Amino acid sequence: MVGSVQVVSISSLKGGVGKTSVTLGLASAALSAGIPTLVVDLDPHADASTGLGVSLNRPEQEIGRQLKAARKADLEASAVLSPWTQRAGQGSGQNGPAPVLDVAVGGAFGSIYDRPDLRTRDLKRLKTLLDRTGRYKLVLIDCPPSLNGLTRMAWMASSRAILVAEPSLFSVAGTERTMRALELFRNEFTSGPARAHVVANRYRETSTEQRFRLGEMRKMFADQLLTPVLPEQPDWQQIQGAAYSVHQWPGEDARRTAGHFDELLRGVTGTVAARRPRQRATV
Repeated sequence: MVGSVQVVSISSLKGGVGKTSVTLGLASAALSAGIPTLVVDLDPHADASTGLGVSLNRPEQEIGRQLKAARKADLEASAVLSPWTQRAGQGSGQNGPAPVLDVAVGGAFGSIYDRPDLRTRDLKRLKTLLDRTGRYKLVLIDCPPSLNGLTRMAWMASSRAILVAEPSLFSVAGTERTMRALELFRNEFTSGPARAHVVANRYRETSTEQRFRLGEMRKMFADQLLTPVLPEQPDWQQIQGAAYSVHQWPGEDARRTAGHFDELLRGVTGTVAARRPRQRATV
């Protein structure tokens, strides 16, 4: 793998906090910025793949089967180009290289590795696949909402980790436990993400409880809590249902959300890339 590549795993202990939405928002920002990106959909539910508008054409393309054949599989050759890429190219108005957003498609087969007792050699399977890629500058790994084998496999391959949380009691407590689990993982394997970040998602300023929990998160995680805080986006279900990038969706709410993800991507990667003009969809 090229030395300058950023591999970022997006995790949560608790489901329903918008982990996949954060993955898709970062992918949208990376595509808009012209950063060659691969999304690895490790969640057997494959929601990220669906949101990116891709599906399996051949069984061997599924990331679980790629992991099983990690020593000989070609992840780049098996990745599927997201339709977001074509729309971004049509809207760029430039003659340079076409933007790249590929997907290592998720599926049920990968669940064979979502166990708590994976051996070290199995935890290295994704890293082995990624080490043979050279096309991408950014890899985003959408993990299952658990701390079992697939999430640990992602951590083994990652340079950074993002833990997604809602400003709510159970989500904040789960994120604190995940942070401790990540530290134990790094100590055990002397590997894993060099830095861990927390993203506060689906924030509602009008909620007294959420304002309190956000203040709690700022004290608890300090500079690990990234900015901006991501507010609740009323159009998310419609955007994801249409399998569109938020940067390609019309409306002021989508424009603001796209800007939040641009800033978040810079905070995660430290990357500043030449921006492409946005194409807005007519839907």
